[in-house]
Amino acid sequence: MIHLYTASTPNGHKVSCLLEALEMPYEVHPVNLAEGEQKKPEFLKISPNGRIPAIVDTDNDDLSIFESGAIMLYLAEKAGKLIPNDVKGRAKVTEWLMFQMGGIGPMMGQANVFFRYFPEKIQPAIERYQNESRRLFEVLNTHLADNEWLAGEYSIADIANWCWVRTHNWSGVSIDGLTHLEDWKNRMYEQPGMIKGTKVPVDRESILKNKEDEKEFIKNAQKMVKK
Repeated sequence: MIHLYTASTPNGHKVSCLLEALEMPYEVHPVNLAEGEQKKPEFLKISPNGRIPAIVDTDNDDLSIFESGAIMLYLAEKAGKLIPNDVKGRAKVTEWLMFQMGGIGPMMGQANVFFRYFPEKIQPAIERYQNESRRLFEVLNTHLADNEWLAGEYSIADIANWCWVRTHNWSGVSIDGLTHLEDWKNRMYEQPGMIKGTKVPVDRESILKNKEDEKEFIKNAQKMVKK
């Protein structure tokens, strides 16, 4: 059994969406980031960096893994799905997975901080991260002009990037004119497990439809920025 320690963030959704796509049994353990549960000793034993998501595989000697990209590689290999067996194919999937881990995720994450959460609006910082996120979107759009999926066949690379790209409005980043990216984003919603995975551990999008709940969400996120 996979025990998933997570919260309703794009990084958390990367793993819950993958688990749903793989139809792999798992048990969810919500981590309250606003209350600092990610910094508690019991969680740090699983995730030394104090970040979600993390997993424990009780079928593999209670193996614990942190870092969403590492978790995705492990789960895909464990299931023998959504990652190629050949060296070349695996390299291309890893390439686009790392593109998300090193680019899309950090840039959009910082855009969120300065655009949504930071109490002082520092416009140069907001523009810096929004512009870089848009540039990375353009890289994806160019690649997707000639490719249905990021690494040949549908894979964990698509899931990882999609879980962030789909939240572009929250980061204040437009995808206007990026038709190939938008088509891919919409195709992803049709893939098994994606919609269900984005509702783990809670349906954040339903919460954010209510303005008062949105304010509370931002207030809690501001706590995390300060931690």
